[in-house]
Amino acid sequence: MSERIPDPTRPHPTGPAHPRTVLLRGGEVHSPADPFATAMVVEGDRIAWVGEEGAADSFAEGVDEVIQLDGALVTPAFTDAHVHTTATGLALTGLDLSGAGTLTDALARIRAYAAARETDRILLGHGWDASAWPEGRPPSRAELDAATGGRPLYLTRVDVHSAVVTTALLDQVPGVRELAGFRADAPLTRDAHHAVRQAAYATVTPAQRAEAQAAALARAASLGIGSIHECAGPDISGEDDFTALLALAREGNGTRVVGYWAELIASAKDAERIRELGAIGAAGDLFADGSLGSHTAHLHAPYTDAGHTGAGHLDAEAVAAHVAACTEAGLQAGFHAIGDAALTGVVDGVRAAAERIGLDRIRAARHRVEHAEMLTEQTIAGFADLALTASVQPAFDAAWGGAEGMYAARLGADRARTLNPYAALLKAGVPLALGSDSPVTPLDPWGTVRAAVFHRTRAHGISARAAFTAHTRGGWRAIGRDDAGVLVPGAPADYVVWRTGELLVQAPDERVERWSTDPRSGTPGLPDLTPGNDLPVCLRTVVGGRTVFGPPNE
Repeated sequence: MSERIPDPTRPHPTGPAHPRTVLLRGGEVHSPADPFATAMVVEGDRIAWVGEEGAADSFAEGVDEVIQLDGALVTPAFTDAHVHTTATGLALTGLDLSGAGTLTDALARIRAYAAARETDRILLGHGWDASAWPEGRPPSRAELDAATGGRPLYLTRVDVHSAVVTTALLDQVPGVRELAGFRADAPLTRDAHHAVRQAAYATVTPAQRAEAQAAALARAASLGIGSIHECAGPDISGEDDFTALLALAREGNGTRVVGYWAELIASAKDAERIRELGAIGAAGDLFADGSLGSHTAHLHAPYTDAGHTGAGHLDAEAVAAHVAACTEAGLQAGFHAIGDAALTGVVDGVRAAAERIGLDRIRAARHRVEHAEMLTEQTIAGFADLALTASVQPAFDAAWGGAEGMYAARLGADRARTLNPYAALLKAGVPLALGSDSPVTPLDPWGTVRAAVFHRTRAHGISARAAFTAHTRGGWRAIGRDDAGVLVPGAPADYVVWRTGELLVQAPDERVERWSTDPRSGTPGLPDLTPGNDLPVCLRTVVGGRTVFGPPNE
């Protein structure tokens, strides 16, 4: 499959006419090539050498620039394997309710935002979570109408699978009140939500969109994220949004963007259209179901706090047809699947595709599943057998796990404890790629690694080394690239310089309590991620040899 994937590490046409050579020295370089490395040489867009300080002098005279690290840590850049870039930028530049602690607070923020944005055709916001509010409910339509002065407002729940809106916006979407997922005074879900979302985002001007995308990519670069996987689709953002983002990324001035387009395909013609958009797969948020927070994830047994099992959008036959068509066309397939019933349907469908066209071809294609939260022993075994990548978001567990969290409220404590079993996935040999699903949870790579280690269900936590690898090299492997996400000679020069505290070496498959500073381990160290400790601070992010955050190249 890898030969069909565009190489996002190729030099940008706006880059230097000849390779620049840079020597970084006097720090700690996280490299399997030399666990004691303190220096690194970059030539053009590739790593040329990694080694110890004593050998660095031989390079000093022949380089274009020397970067004195002063003890800083150098690591591969992170890859966030699931992002909605424009929505992230709109949250950064617009109305963000993720910090609202009560319904009253949320309404006050909406009122202030509406007053400050008098010329906006529509008010856009994100991040409310009524499950965390003492009132225990979202704002009513009447409350929203009053807070906005009767103007159109589209306000997504934190999981982006439901939204509250004003009457003025509903009136702009003909027939929405007859669609599945519409209720008179409750958050919109399913078809009604998709219709209103399309209408809302259609009002975003190209200038607003460009501002939002640039803000999101700048934020990613400032956090040491060198690559993101954009999970777009006709029900999420739209073709113009997707192609504009890829064009912006091709300018080569920031974080890389690898695009997925979530649309079912049935023919070679369909596959060609996906490629023409610039996507490497018909995957990402191709919805097999919805979310737990919005009661739309598809379950085998009813929700504890609702008398239904959510909604499934794809059956096993539809999954099989899509996976077979993608495999034949050399595209990645993938699905959004959270509930246990949805995950069973995806695994059954991929297995049916393997029976039609061959298991080896399915495995080689590296198809992927987004979120994969409510797994069972059977579906984990299916992931391993079919070589499905699990693209997961540890911050979900940090936000909603635990005995008092949203998962327990929706599913009961026993079922909630089964969610996000990262240790079992790794033990079974399932490839992991970590991400944020931003703006559902914030871009925060070290926080993501910490959340994977300190899982709220202790048995599901993984080692810091495994989590770090899944958030760096794992993202590259998820797109079919095995030569990136690691600092070794010949690898792409995507790296980050960090200010951090003492580096520790963690024993394999153990929690942080077993970390040590013993240099005899022969293993590169990582920051101490124990909760309460400060996370590393990004000083410089380099993508393809070009500085995209921090001091510019000389």
